[in-house]
Amino acid sequence: MLSISAGIKDIFPAICIGYLSGTVVNGENHPDVWNLIQEHSKKIIVTLDLESIRQVEGIRVGKMAYRQLGKDPNRYRLSAEALMRRLVKGQELYRINTVVDILNLVSLQSGMTIGGFDLALIRGDIELGIGKPDDEFEAINRGMMNVSQLPVYRDEAGVIGSPTSDCMRTRILTGTRSILMLITGFYGPDLVQPVLNQLQHLYLRYSAMKDSHSGIIQ
Repeated sequence: MLSISAGIKDIFPAICIGYLSGTVVNGENHPDVWNLIQEHSKKIIVTLDLESIRQVEGIRVGKMAYRQLGKDPNRYRLSAEALMRRLVKGQELYRINTVVDILNLVSLQSGMTIGGFDLALIRGDIELGIGKPDDEFEAINRGMMNVSQLPVYRDEAGVIGSPTSDCMRTRILTGTRSILMLITGFYGPDLVQPVLNQLQHLYLRYSAMKDSHSGIIQ
């Protein structure tokens, strides 16, 4: 079950969560997915720079939300922004696995940060809220990360991610078979629904997604 805390709704009255879940066939690398990533990466490299990345709509509104929470969005970068910055700085993107590569592709296409989780590793219900002063978790490729005053998703065992990074405990591996994707719409669902549609399309095509469920809660 997904829910949104009263505390974060007080700050963002129109906030919503887009979700997509289902079973998949994952793998180390799908060549067609990687070709799509390379094609879109070339477009980003020739059309954007470090300054103009900030104006991509999904990134712009995410950074605005971080500022409303009193956090420096240049210190706690949105994961979609971090991906684009790697490209324009001439750095290669990581090849992770098919499911995560698709997530990264859609983030690059939309500028929206997407949380990706192994659904089998989530404990109980999930709530979107604001990080407490002592909240921390082991972030992917970042070590222990304090998420005080950041938007965070938590299950019954603790924080599982934020728009800056997902958690090692619930990360998607090659053997993952059941996935959950979460997209935060701080100012409403307009930017969220197209991302859900694209994710579902690509997972159906490249990871044989079955039993999929998607929607937006507010």
